[in-house]
Amino acid sequence: MNIAEEPVVLRVTNVTKSYAGVTALANASFDLRAGEVHALVGENGAGKSTLIKILTAAVEYDGGEIALNGAALPRLTPRQARTLGIAAIYQQPALFDQLTVAENIALGTENAGPLSRINWRQRRERAVELLARVGAHIDPDSDVCDLGMAQQQLVEIARALGANARILILDEPTASLSKDDADNLLRVVRELRADGVAMIYISHRLEELFHIANRVTVLRDGCTIATLDMCDVSRNQLIRLMVGRELTSVFPKRVVPLGAPVLELQHVGCRASGVSDVSFSVRAGEIVGLSGLVGAGRTELARIIFGLTPADEGQIAVNGAKVRILSPTSAIAHGIAYVPEDRRRHGVVLQMSVTENISLAALRELARNGSLDVNREHDIAVEYSRRLGVRTASLRSLVATLSGGNQQKVALGRWLVTKPKLLVLDEPTQGIDVGAKSEIHSLMMDLAEQGMAILMISSELPEILGMSDRIVVMHDGTVADVLDRSEATQERLLARALQRETREFTSFFAAANER
Repeated sequence: MNIAEEPVVLRVTNVTKSYAGVTALANASFDLRAGEVHALVGENGAGKSTLIKILTAAVEYDGGEIALNGAALPRLTPRQARTLGIAAIYQQPALFDQLTVAENIALGTENAGPLSRINWRQRRERAVELLARVGAHIDPDSDVCDLGMAQQQLVEIARALGANARILILDEPTASLSKDDADNLLRVVRELRADGVAMIYISHRLEELFHIANRVTVLRDGCTIATLDMCDVSRNQLIRLMVGRELTSVFPKRVVPLGAPVLELQHVGCRASGVSDVSFSVRAGEIVGLSGLVGAGRTELARIIFGLTPADEGQIAVNGAKVRILSPTSAIAHGIAYVPEDRRRHGVVLQMSVTENISLAALRELARNGSLDVNREHDIAVEYSRRLGVRTASLRSLVATLSGGNQQKVALGRWLVTKPKLLVLDEPTQGIDVGAKSEIHSLMMDLAEQGMAILMISSELPEILGMSDRIVVMHDGTVADVLDRSEATQERLLARALQRETREFTSFFAAANER
């Protein structure tokens, strides 16, 4: 399909938006064509979220023009946006936890009046049909609160498809999905594109865009920097346009002298977590990457190390001494810190300030005679926010108002206050832009140079390969292999994760590199 020949369904021209004098969008322009996947990229704070809110009528824009199928839309309500076929799928699903899957889908697809009778059988059949369309094997009678993040994401996509959306906005749709679920979603996107659905696709996974997008628009500081055909741009060019400078290295790995083992695991397991016979060590100054497919047991192992689900077999040693870690309190006492995968639910408290979040893990040390030493708390917040480069209008600002990268820095700062010997990072750069990724990686290297041992869990193979001294590959709850940095490749890691021969992947990666 030649996208240039397709009709323009949405045109955004010089749109502006300010909040209390702070400019969120200064000059945003792009157009969307029928049957197109149009990527929208930029660092956190570039204006992507504001533009989405404007297109879905969550907020009003101050100036410029938005036209749908050639007709100007001076003002929109959310109901009008839905009626016009505009739907958005956000990174955090907007579902009702205590309702069933079928009921949630019905809320976005049924137009029954207040006195209408509900056809429960038809509602359920419609839910089954839509779930099948996105390849989701989910019981429509399940409560949404019982579903994982990946399943909730698929339910929301099914609901949007059921509303006959003709303009679909996908905001980080694969950030919480396994590889299989992500591949399935990309298949659905391709099918929708073939059906003429126009899609705005936002993702920090730049590699993904080259496989799915027709064109890309880059936003920086609220302005449109460029709109390019995806086939005419490289990853490095995209990064340069996004950050406004040359990014010398997303993975600033440096050689660090390694010390004695800080963490040693010998045949560690937990029956309740499905983890068994795990053995490896992490030395002072070393970054050990923990790789494997979703469900391989990586996060479960991190929870064992931090005492959330204590080990019931094997031995754990910290700084050469055997220990029993039965709770997070015990883990912290032994110098272990854990930054979890879902920072918005477990890493930070969104409705607390930057200061309160940074001091949260050290309240006992900040208490004097039963009262909090607020001056010392403030000094610590100033020190660590400056050290980590947290960008915030004020230390009193709620963490919910910060970008994803700055939220991650706050989550990291909370645990650095405890001065840990071992730092466990679960997906430390998930859902943040390339500039923020580079900053997080630089912080990791600084900590390693100071002698901290780091165990990093990541689903991104370039991150694992780029930042790790050694790589532990997990499969089915146990260690499949331990590889030195010099011998690790994407093919070998995938082969170990799947317990298959490396040569099976050679032709696949050769073809991918050609693309």
